[in-house]
Formats: sequence, C-alpha cells, structure tokens
Amino acid sequence: MKRCFSLTVLITILGVCSVRADWPQYLGPNRNATSDEKGLLRSWPAEGPKVLWTFALGPGYGGAAISKGKVYLLDRIARKQDVLRCIDLTNGKELWSFAYNAPGRFSHQGSRSTPALDGDYIYTCGSFGDVYCFDGRTHKPIWKKNVWKDHGGGKLPNWGICQNPLIYGDLLILASQTKEAGIVAYDKTNGQVRWVSKALPGKVSYVTPVIVNIDGQDQLVMITATTRRERGGRSAPAGGWGDEPDDGIDGVILGMDIKDGRILWTYKGWQGRIPINNITALGDGRLFISGGYMAGSAMFKVQRNDGRYVVEELYTTQDFGTHVHPAVLYKGHLYGHCTTNSRRDGMACMSVDGKLKWKTGRSPVFDKGGFILADDLIISVDGTDGILYIIEPNPEGFKKLASADLLDTKECWGPLALSDGKLLIRDQKQMKCVALR
Repeated sequence: MKRCFSLTVLITILGVCSVRADWPQYLGPNRNATSDEKGLLRSWPAEGPKVLWTFALGPGYGGAAISKGKVYLLDRIARKQDVLRCIDLTNGKELWSFAYNAPGRFSHQGSRSTPALDGDYIYTCGSFGDVYCFDGRTHKPIWKKNVWKDHGGGKLPNWGICQNPLIYGDLLILASQTKEAGIVAYDKTNGQVRWVSKALPGKVSYVTPVIVNIDGQDQLVMITATTRRERGGRSAPAGGWGDEPDDGIDGVILGMDIKDGRILWTYKGWQGRIPINNITALGDGRLFISGGYMAGSAMFKVQRNDGRYVVEELYTTQDFGTHVHPAVLYKGHLYGHCTTNSRRDGMACMSVDGKLKWKTGRSPVFDKGGFILADDLIISVDGTDGILYIIEPNPEGFKKLASADLLDTKECWGPLALSDGKLLIRDQKQMKCVALR
C-alpha cells in the first residue's frame, strides 16, 4: 500500500511538472512573459549553448506555443497562405501542417500571431483576420471565422491583424476593432459569437486583450491608438480604418466586463500612436503601460469604490518606453527593451515608482527583441543583432551572464517560448531550439 501511495504521488508530481512545462499561448502560461521553470544554466561554454535543432520558416514575427512536447506555429507563405505547423519539440521534425489561402500583402510581411492551445485544440488568428480552431488529433479545422471581415472591417490596418487568441473558460476572445465591433467573444467549441462589444473609442491598435483581476473580478484590458502626435515624436501612421487625417482622436485604455464586453472603466492619461503591447499588472489594482513612438509609460491604479471603478494616475514618464513587448516585473522593478524607432535606450530597469535605474543604450541596443523571465534570469534576444543573452535582473546595473550569436537576420522581434528547458527563438528565416539546461 505504501509503495502504491508513493507511486501515485510521483505520478501526480510529474503531471504537475508536465503542465507547468507547457507554454500554451502568447507570452506563456500566465500571459506575462514569465516561466516557473528552474535549473537553467547561468553560463555557457565558449561556443555558446547547444542548439538542438533549426527549422526553416517564412518571414515573420509570430511566436510558438508548446504543449505535450509539440510546438505549434502559424507560419506564412508570402502573399499566398497561412500555414499552421506542428513540430516535434525534441528533434525539430514537422509532424503535420495545415495551409489555407490568405492572399494579399501588408507592410513588414509575414506571420504576426502566436497560437493558443487548449487540450487537443489549437486556435490561430492570421494576418488577414482568419480565425481557426484545429483538432490536434485529426489535424483538421473544426470551425473558422474572420474577426475583421465578419464585423464590417474595410481596409486592413497598415501592419495587418496582430491578434493573439485569448482563451477564457469556454470563450475565445479577440479584438476586432472595426467600426461595428470592438471585442468579439466566440464559443471556443463551435465558433458561434457569444457576445460583441460596441466599437471601441480611439483608433485601431495592434494590442491583444489581456485578463487582469481587480478586487476579485477578472476583467479584460484593451488599448486603442491615438491620432495625436506624441511629445517629441515624429509623424507615424496610426494604422486605422484607412488613410484618415490626423483628427486629434484620443486613444484609451479600457477595462471591460469579460461576460459581455461592457466598459467598466477608462484611462486616457497615456496615449500611443501605434500601441503593440498590453499592460503589466503589478497587483493591488496597479497597471503599468508602456509604448514606443515617444509614448513613454504610465502607472495607474484601478479600484472599486461604492460599486463603481475609479482610476487614479500614479505617474507618467518618458524615461522608459518598451516598443513591442510588455515590461516584466521582478522584485519591485520593471525591465524592458526601450529602443524604439526614435530612441536608442536599449534594455532599461526602472523601479515601480518610476525611478530609472539604468539603461544599456546602444550597447547592447536590444531593439524590439523578445524576452522572458525564468529562474531569476532574464532570457533575451537582441532584435537587431540576433544575439541571445542570459541576464541577471539587478537594479544596480546591467549584469550579463552569457551571450551567443545565434540568429542571422535583422528584425528578430518574435516572442520567445520556453518549455522543459528548451528555448525557442526565431528570426526572418528560421526557428532555433536552444538547450538552457
């Protein structure tokens, strides 16, 4: 009996570890670019970490999702098709793929989105708004929709549709951002629309909704774009419904009821012409937002008061502004890549009360590369040079522990993925799997 009990405990522990090893969606298990994995290497040999495999891809920026030893990636064949690929995490062999026609082009060609995994099902959203639910057992689609065209979308935003599917309970949630629909919630089992919010104030952004918990209630947070010029910024397209003039429309950060899309609160103290990343939640209702194009950052607090939500701005700053990926929080400090099209601040560290601690500037420049937090380390790719870094997060200064030149092209902007000590990184022609244990 004792032996059977021990075996049961072992199986349970292994099961929990297996679940934790997955990277099932954009920015990982908790959608905050943070992993619970332990035992990662702190140093590498002179030749760098072991590259377990390399897989050829079309151009793009889409990240990988990982479950049960399988990698899922939405690739793109330029101007023709989107392709869902399933790859063996151990050896990099393609297990199966499914392609569908998605003709057309937009600025910065290639994939945009990270799949979301839920049991045997894979959810994707392509650059032209095509939403698919695939059965991982049959390798076939169960249902498909179009989050843009189905809701009156006209001319595509300049950089296409950049939505990373969000699963919540029995819902699949995406931001449509047309003039008819703001957020769309589908029944994840059959694709039927469960609810559609009203059109959002502001202009179309490249932000995916995120879930936050405020005073015990899960909410959606969404960010839209402004057409106003940022302080010190230069002219840039807002990526709206067409070639509209700069008419001074404000963007907004919205808190929405996840059951029906009803707006619960708004914050307009931060304005971004081309928002890409969503907020970083700090707890106690504190939310941090940051962006490129001289948008800078803001910290604000949302709390419930007499049955309604109240928003209080804590501070704004131009000292910290992550362009593509959201900041990560570690022991009271925020870390992020703050090089943008108009500034070369590199990686930066700032306390949660808005005091800049350090920045790397051009050495390294860390231009728009992906980064995650795991095992008290920041794992980061320089988006310009393709160099992989292991960094000790330390407010006293930039602490590089190891680095290796692993990628070949510019614009290494895709989000990273980590599972079972294996790190997936990509550039414009390939994905590599790197052993971090």
